[in-house]
Amino acid sequence: MYVIDVTLKNSPITLSVQRKAEEDAKGLYQQLLEALRTGNPTTLELTCEQQAGKIVAVLVNEIAAIQMAEKTGTATASGRPPGFFTMPAASGS
Repeated sequence: MYVIDVTLKNSPITLSVQRKAEEDAKGLYQQLLEALRTGNPTTLELTCEQQAGKIVAVLVNEIAAIQMAEKTGTATASGRPPGFFTMPAASGS
């Protein structure tokens, strides 16, 4: 199973959809990447192969990042999937 995560600008929420085959996941990743490059279409509708009926529409100009990863049965030490992370800003004392 492959997971495609879409991170939106100014939003802490990551949208995730899954594909069973690597070819399908790479195809969706390329479709998202091409939409980012061209701005066309302005809206993308994504479905999930793992959860029937899961569907989401995304404004292309609101996408900040796209990530594709293979979903494995092993959990990471942090309990989070591999990928991007952010460091909290240091607070001044």
